[in-house]
Amino acid sequence: MKSKFGSVKPQATPIREEQSIEIGRFESDDPLPLVVRAKHQTTALTAWVRANQEIVEEALKLNGGILFRGFSLDGIDDFGGFVRSFHLELLEYKERSTPRTKVGDRLYTSTEYPAHQHIALHNEFSYSFTWPMRIFFFASQAPESGGQTPIADSRRVYQGIAPDVRRRFTEKKVMYVRNYGTGIDLSWQEAFQTNDKAEVEEHCRRAPLDWEWLDGDRLRTCQVRPAVAQHPITGEMVWFNQAHLFHVSNLGSETQESLYKVFNEQDLPRNAYYGDGSSFSSEDLDEVRRAYKEATVVFSWQPGDILMLDNMLVAHGRRPYSGQRRILVALAQPYSLSADMQTV
Repeated sequence: MKSKFGSVKPQATPIREEQSIEIGRFESDDPLPLVVRAKHQTTALTAWVRANQEIVEEALKLNGGILFRGFSLDGIDDFGGFVRSFHLELLEYKERSTPRTKVGDRLYTSTEYPAHQHIALHNEFSYSFTWPMRIFFFASQAPESGGQTPIADSRRVYQGIAPDVRRRFTEKKVMYVRNYGTGIDLSWQEAFQTNDKAEVEEHCRRAPLDWEWLDGDRLRTCQVRPAVAQHPITGEMVWFNQAHLFHVSNLGSETQESLYKVFNEQDLPRNAYYGDGSSFSSEDLDEVRRAYKEATVVFSWQPGDILMLDNMLVAHGRRPYSGQRRILVALAQPYSLSADMQTV
């Protein structure tokens, strides 16, 4: 696929320091994330961004992610105002894969898994036909310890995967299979935010994805999506799938053994395969996880932090934590799988 917007290579950010802010990085040799820090707590983030929006947009394109720290920001309303200052369409969280709580107009909590659980790095909705190009995180309450949101440049992950593994994924793509109504994971009513089966079927037709209603008010869906993508603005190739996260091996050996005592493989709450239905080898998934690990950057949240990511250029996850943690999320700028992207 050729990008109609041309190709932009990541370089040093064009944002210039000024009297009210300072620019920095967590790692001197890594452009991710760019840190924009207010020198004075009275500096209003939304006003500053509105005055520098073109510069911020260019920096996001080059760096993939920007951490705003130390600005005057107070609660959900300020976070919502900041997100809407970019004049982007916000997404409703449908075709859900994790539990979240709605806290405002298209504003949500981050994934509400137990604090001891690790969430693997992933690009939001990369299993879906439509995904957000932007994702915003707001540290309403930082945890006592842990709870970081590790991030990784999807361009580096793509380049870091062994060529033979990358080629297999690219050629075969990824099949995602989900079984709703098993009593484990989300119900179809929660995932699709409706109790109406006809509405679910209409969503599946539009997506598109295959569906099958099973006994006991259960639903099985299946969809094949690309494993890699070309960014529509920068033209760069990115690793863009959730094969390693959906695959049952992501749950650990003890949990896998427990699930297989209850379910046949086709009835597992969720699983992933190559697009032709063949199973992943453990070596291939290990190679993907290794590439993510090598590309990962970790920082600890501070209250009031906002992290803005290009969702195709940067993957994110979650580390276990202790104490209370409240990270809010907004998904913006929907983008749908094009015919060109389906053949990448």
